[in-house]
Amino acid sequence: MRSIKGVIFSDLGQASSFMALDWVQEGLQECLGFTPFPATLNVRPKAPEDARVWQAVRSQSRGILLPVADGGFCSARLYPVEIQGPAGSSGNKIKGAILLPDVTNYPTDKIEIVAPIRLKEAFGVQDGDHLTLELVLE
Repeated sequence: MRSIKGVIFSDLGQASSFMALDWVQEGLQECLGFTPFPATLNVRPKAPEDARVWQAVRSQSRGILLPVADGGFCSARLYPVEIQGPAGSSGNKIKGAILLPDVTNYPTDKIEIVAPIRLKEAFGVQDGDHLTLELVLE
């Protein structure tokens, strides 16, 4: 199992409109087995080694395809993860996935996480706090 430590940050909030689409919610439910909270949590790799692990995963694993439905505008790849909050945070590991949109020039240091609950509340974290993502790769 590979791990990535990430630093939480707020972004433009554009993922919430994508996550609210019916075909996205239905596709994520089908691919991941849970109904995701209608927003993503953004993290950046904490250290160069974490960035290298994320780069290796993206280049070596196809992940799970979230195909575009009729009327959709972009597909995505999903990488199942178990999410652990920082030491002392509330909550156990939470199953989720990294959602990587198939769009041109998507930032290589941006990791968007989907989960069945709002992760900031579940772990009691905020921007600047750290999470550990344990990738569940086949």
